[in-house]
Amino acid sequence: MAVDPTGSALKEFLADSPDEPVVMLNLLRFAEGGRALYRQYTQAFRDTIAPRHGAEVLYAGNGASPLVAEDGQQWDAVLLVRYPSRRAFSAMVADPEYQRITHLRTRALSEAVLQPTRPWGGG
Repeated sequence: MAVDPTGSALKEFLADSPDEPVVMLNLLRFAEGGRALYRQYTQAFRDTIAPRHGAEVLYAGNGASPLVAEDGQQWDAVLLVRYPSRRAFSAMVADPEYQRITHLRTRALSEAVLQPTRPWGGG
């Protein structure tokens, strides 16, 4: 199951409005013992990586029993992270400091969705 973005997915992501702000929806399913590893990852992310790349965690919470979902669609945790641009997200992923901590995220998760979002226009 997917956990980390591929190079081709990152290239496609960056090609679509690279300087536009983006809010990334993170749906997370933890591996055995993964919550503790993910806490280590998020602490390092918030303390070092996020400020350097302008990332802001807008929401982080545990998943609860879904009201509407197919079997297997429930998630252990949900995060919303705002980045000043897709380019900033891409630079973060390539940052050597981020590369030093990303193994924690990879080991913590059995499955993930990283869904870029855009605000609805109009009203």
